[in-house]
Amino acid sequence: MDANNYKAFTGKGRRRRHTQMSEINVTPFVDVMLVLLIVFMVTAPLLTVGVPLELPNTKAATVQGNDEPLVISVDGEGRLFLEDVEVMLENLVPKLQAVTGAKQDQRIFVRGDTNVNYGRVLEVMGEIHDAGFKRVAMVSAGPGTARSGTTQDSNQ
Repeated sequence: MDANNYKAFTGKGRRRRHTQMSEINVTPFVDVMLVLLIVFMVTAPLLTVGVPLELPNTKAATVQGNDEPLVISVDGEGRLFLEDVEVMLENLVPKLQAVTGAKQDQRIFVRGDTNVNYGRVLEVMGEIHDAGFKRVAMVSAGPGTARSGTTQDSNQ
C-alpha cells in the first residue's frame, strides 16, 4: 500500500471544515434593546406619585434640590398618604423615621388637595416638623397649570 492512500491516518490532507466567525451578530442585542425601550416608555409615566389631587395654584418658584424628596399627600377627604401608601396621622412620624433612617435633613413635600381643610394640612406639617424634620415644603400647581408640582419651601 502506498502512503498516499492513508492521508486520513497521517494527519496530512485534513482540511478545516469550520472556520471561526469574525463578525458579531447584533440582531438579538437590538431586539432586546427595543423591548427594554418600549417597557421603559410604558412604565415611566407610572412612576409619579399615584394619589390624584387637585392642587392649588401659586406664583411661587420651583425649589431646587439634589435629593429625591418624600411625598406626603392629603386627599380631598382628609386621608393621608406616604408616597402611595395610606397611613394614619399617628403612624406618620414612625414611618417617616423608618424610611429616612432618622435623617433630619430629608426633603419632604406635602401635597394637599384644594378641597381639603387647611387645618388638616397644617396638622400634618406640624407633626412632621415636631418630629425634627426641617426641610418640609408644600406642593402646589404652578401659575397657569393644573397639576405641575411647583413647590414652596417652608424655610423661606
